Amino acid sequence: MTTIAYQTLSAEAANQLSDELYEVLSACVRDGASVGFINNDPEPMANFWQSAIADLASGEKQLLVARQQQRIVGTVIVEFCRKPNGNHRAEIAKLLVHPVARRQGIARELLARAEQLAQQEGKTLLVLDTRTGDVAEQLYLAQNWQVSGQIPAFARSTENQLDATTVMYKLL
Repeated sequence: MTTIAYQTLSAEAANQLSDELYEVLSACVRDGASVGFINNDPEPMANFWQSAIADLASGEKQLLVARQQQRIVGTVIVEFCRKPNGNHRAEIAKLLVHPVARRQGIARELLARAEQLAQQEGKTLLVLDTRTGDVAEQLYLAQNWQVSGQIPAFARSTENQLDATTVMYKLL
């Protein structure tokens, strides 16, 4: 088994590696992941990463990645709430693992590191949403996340169906 390295990327590093970040997102969407995109149109995906990189530079987000054989194979974004009444919380977003690198514990490790990062930043509450019934939902439950509720017909899938989402939280 190949060694997997984890790191937090600066905005500058993320910008230099934007092609690799794009490839992970694109591969996950091709595989049917419900991560905000319904097809592999490159423009919205590239725009997403450019916006995320700008948020890294401003400190609104932090990006953790997993590398295998020097290539990015996994990502997770920690989005810090900047509202005065919410500065104790953060959101977990874009927990992605390239399909060729799955079943190695990468998502679990990225999630654990994201939780640690949030805790180091003084956050006491994490939130996220995930497609109801998705394998990701089981991952979060196994890592002691709690279900807040479900919203029907929340997001359009890559198959053009409206899927429910499960809203989850974890107290740190």
